Amino acid sequence: MGLLGDLKVLYHLAVKPVRGKDHAARMESFYSGQAEAYDDFRKRLLKGREELYREIQPPDGGLWVDMGGGTGSNVEYFANSIPKLGKVLVVDLSPSLLAVGRKRFAAKGWHNVEAVEADATTFQPDGMQADVVTFSYSLTMIPDWFAAIENAIAMLKPGGVLGVVDFYVARKFPRDGLKKHSWFTRTFWPTWFGMDNVFPSADHVPFLHRHLEPIRFEEHVAKVPYIPLIRTPYYLFVGRKRG
Repeated sequence: MGLLGDLKVLYHLAVKPVRGKDHAARMESFYSGQAEAYDDFRKRLLKGREELYREIQPPDGGLWVDMGGGTGSNVEYFANSIPKLGKVLVVDLSPSLLAVGRKRFAAKGWHNVEAVEADATTFQPDGMQADVVTFSYSLTMIPDWFAAIENAIAMLKPGGVLGVVDFYVARKFPRDGLKKHSWFTRTFWPTWFGMDNVFPSADHVPFLHRHLEPIRFEEHVAKVPYIPLIRTPYYLFVGRKRG
């Protein structure tokens, strides 16, 4: 959508107040005015999504749940797997984003992909266990993010796969083998993102390692559109449910 679309998104990111009596209302307040321009801007901001979705190989007839999947753009990263999957559920609290997703799924002819308005901390698929659950830049927008992870693990079959890509900051004293961030990084990004109710956490990575068997884990930094010189840290995690 070009510069006009970017300006609309930047207005919602940096200027427009986010209002609402609960988390769902605040999410819709934030996204409703930028839903149509959302995907183009986020493609340049949210790195690692393609790598996450191409890392995971779902079983034939399996159930994939994408938590906080919004417009469903993530589904395009594993489009080749859709015909062999039994069901794909894109779960989000924003009806505006899900409306964009439903248009996308219909246009693609993906009849086994469904947009579901629900809370990631409580949603469970009826009568099914998931083979794959993913969070793409959604954990940082879920206040009770540890409940969302626990809910996802409960949803998974034994041996099922959980994948996450998101912003984060390191703990002040990370365990051996993990990256150490400067005071500026650990302070600036939570403050900057926090204005939009996005909360990069120092605890995502340790929590995921504690509760799942890691398959792949990476730590990176990425450019942010229109903010020169500094980079925002993000991580990619793929883990297997034990048992």
